[in-house]
Amino acid sequence: MIENLFSLQGKTALVSGASSGLGAYFAEVLAQAGAEVIIAARRVEKLDELAGKIVANGGRARVVAMDVASPESVELAFQAIDAMTGQLDILVNNAGISTKPGRFVEQEEDIWGGLLDVNLRGVWRVAREAAIRMKAHGSGTIINTGSIYSLCTGIMKTDYNVSKVAVAQLSKNMALELGRYGVRVNTLCPGYFASDINAAEFGTEKGREYIRKLVPQRLGEYRELAGPLLLLASDAGSFINGVALPVDGGSLLSPI
Repeated sequence: MIENLFSLQGKTALVSGASSGLGAYFAEVLAQAGAEVIIAARRVEKLDELAGKIVANGGRARVVAMDVASPESVELAFQAIDAMTGQLDILVNNAGISTKPGRFVEQEEDIWGGLLDVNLRGVWRVAREAAIRMKAHGSGTIINTGSIYSLCTGIMKTDYNVSKVAVAQLSKNMALELGRYGVRVNTLCPGYFASDINAAEFGTEKGREYIRKLVPQRLGEYRELAGPLLLLASDAGSFINGVALPVDGGSLLSPI
């Protein structure tokens, strides 16, 4: 039935980087679609608040502490997840950071190391643990959060752009290896949305001028990511594997 295509009833979903921003919103969307969500991040107090909100709205949520930059933390988090549920069906691999904008020649090596440890190695760490479990029971879907910069480039953010291109390539390689085991892997690539990372920048006059140059001449609204997220997470997208899906209002048609 068409109305059941996007349902996540009976599914268990893990969302990393869920303490704020898109991660918190993604967790709420999955819960509203019927999934039991396991929300993970470093800031457990924020997770507790989010879990309370989800439960108050009729959903189901559990909390696990996880720092994706720490292999030990990721391992302990998945041990806790194994104790919570017999099967992990969905991973939204969302944890990520940005650094202060700067030109390529001005960036220091230690900045690259910290960003890549979260945005690339952190994504790999969490995806690997989820994939091992999904492969074992023959089904699952992994959604790695990329960016419009997974698909284009721009100045002043070389380290971030490279990390997001790498995430999209990681997803393709995972999809190629895991597809035969019933596990789908895709990259969700938001365009320009306000978040903890960029809200202050977009709030300046320079930021508002930047927004006016975009094809849609506005930022995206979180609700505009709900449909694409559910498409990739649910049976509605059962034959979608290895794609990088932009949700950008057409900004890729004329990147700035």
